[in-house]
Amino acid sequence: MKRTWTIIGVADVPHSFRWYLELLGLPMAEPAHDYFGQVLDADGTVLLCLHRWGDHEHPTLSTPERAEPGNGLLLFFRVDDFHEALARARNLVDRLAEEPQTNPATGTLEFALRDPDGYYVMVSALD
Repeated sequence: MKRTWTIIGVADVPHSFRWYLELLGLPMAEPAHDYFGQVLDADGTVLLCLHRWGDHEHPTLSTPERAEPGNGLLLFFRVDDFHEALARARNLVDRLAEEPQTNPATGTLEFALRDPDGYYVMVSALD
């Protein structure tokens, strides 16, 4: 089995960590470190890793000033509780980047929002 661990640079790991837990309806917790955290599904699958900008000399995570966060990246989550996720999302942001709509290519409901660091996050119904 092979898995991808998507790692994004963030300004405040604990804040972003709690934001993603809330969006995805996962139990509240704290990240393992103030510089790195793994958002895990109930079965332990890594959904997303958060890495504080500038720590550990990773060349692509050195600073957000070198590139706009999220340029070339779409964080795409399929959820089995779409309407509940939508309600949670509305509590997290002032406005959605895209209101709920049916994707004509997939026939599934989806919406989009921006996370605290400006990343574009798409949430799609897993029907």
